[in-house]
Amino acid sequence: MKNIILIISDTFRYDNLFDRAAMPVRTPQLDRFAERAVSVERMYTGSFPTIPQRTDMTSGRLGWPWFPWQHRTLSSQNHMPSILGQAGYVSQLICDCPHLFGAGMEHGFDGSCVLRGQEGDMFFLRMNRKIKSTGPAWKTRSDRYFRNRNLPDLARWINQLWYREEDTFPPRTAGLAVEWLEENYRFNPFFLWVDFFDPHEPWDAPEYMVQRYDPNYKGTPMIHPNYGKASDLTAAELKNLRAHYCAEAELVDRWIGRVLQKIDDLQLWDNSVVVFTTDHGKSLGEHNRTGKSNINKRDSRNWPLYPEVAHIPFMVAAPGLPAGKTIKSIMQPVDILPTLLDLAGAKVKPPEPFHGTSFAPLLRGRSRKQPRDFAISGSYLRLENGKSLRRAVTPVLYTKSWAYAPIGATGRRELYRLGEDPYCETNVAAAHPGMVKKLDRLFMDWLEDVGAPDDAVTPFARPHRRG
Repeated sequence: MKNIILIISDTFRYDNLFDRAAMPVRTPQLDRFAERAVSVERMYTGSFPTIPQRTDMTSGRLGWPWFPWQHRTLSSQNHMPSILGQAGYVSQLICDCPHLFGAGMEHGFDGSCVLRGQEGDMFFLRMNRKIKSTGPAWKTRSDRYFRNRNLPDLARWINQLWYREEDTFPPRTAGLAVEWLEENYRFNPFFLWVDFFDPHEPWDAPEYMVQRYDPNYKGTPMIHPNYGKASDLTAAELKNLRAHYCAEAELVDRWIGRVLQKIDDLQLWDNSVVVFTTDHGKSLGEHNRTGKSNINKRDSRNWPLYPEVAHIPFMVAAPGLPAGKTIKSIMQPVDILPTLLDLAGAKVKPPEPFHGTSFAPLLRGRSRKQPRDFAISGSYLRLENGKSLRRAVTPVLYTKSWAYAPIGATGRRELYRLGEDPYCETNVAAAHPGMVKKLDRLFMDWLEDVGAPDDAVTPFARPHRRG
């Protein structure tokens, strides 16, 4: 059996790697990995956001029609490390994502460790130091968590303002992964999950890295989206916000490269399945919004899961896979676990049947059969007080040619031609009523086919669509 090395970078946009015109992020390490790997061109997140996506991925079962963000054990009996344990794998989780341990993702691993302090993880108080404002409150995240301060203020207070690259989280997380590989590479089979929270906000890469993307900016560093309208920011502020994101994505790429280099040093490519992916992307001005969900009181819109959030990278290198190949198949996170088991040659019996399908035959080039004709990215959605929706994250159905939102930004249905409009900027629903009807029926039939509960279906009934 082959080792499995799963590398996740939270909030890593697909176009960081595959559309330099939209996102000019420097990613030489992952570009080099793509030359060795198979890239899936049409991977879309399933259950959104952080913990729901990882639950889909590690269980092989879809969650969003039934479950909100919750402890993993409440969602499924399946869990990747426990399932792999049936086949004799030893497993290790190394992460700086502050949410994994609170959601029980570490359960089932033989070893697990987390670097503390990301986002608002107040593991070590510094009450002798003043909590300073990182910027105008109405231009960043508006909620308050401690001493009437928001997450970017608290993150800077807990970690203090660093200037050196080596003080940031990516090199520290990568360093632990490199150390673990050196300590365990002779054992087979192992499962190593390395989870980088970056480039999740706050985007606090050293400012000298940010200046490479925005050298002339003189204002307050824009390190955090406002989870609302991008028009709340000036054009210069929005450019600087994107620059901070790009710098942090570049920082992650550099230190993922250190892990990939160690895999090379230890000659593990010939007996390992190595994956890079993410949970979702981030809006950085697209659709007049910054963030991934609407938690801003000044924005009354729904937020459909448009491509800048839903379209995610997935690259896998393994013995027998053609190097540097790209496949156009539609894939979702519930397919990852069955695919990895297939590629690794692990024979197991999951406690619950998978909703996902192995894509290994397609990745190997031995089949042209497409397991999926469409993908649906969604978040737990229920009517408020049983009557209406308000500022909801709403699902989007993706096919080869179309993107369909049954509940759009203003509550009305939206339709987009992906080939000529990859970022879903021009709603053509009025011009294609037949396609709207067809995709709406496909969406509603899918809810019925998966056995979605009645209260998950109700928001899509006609009287509620306008919000």
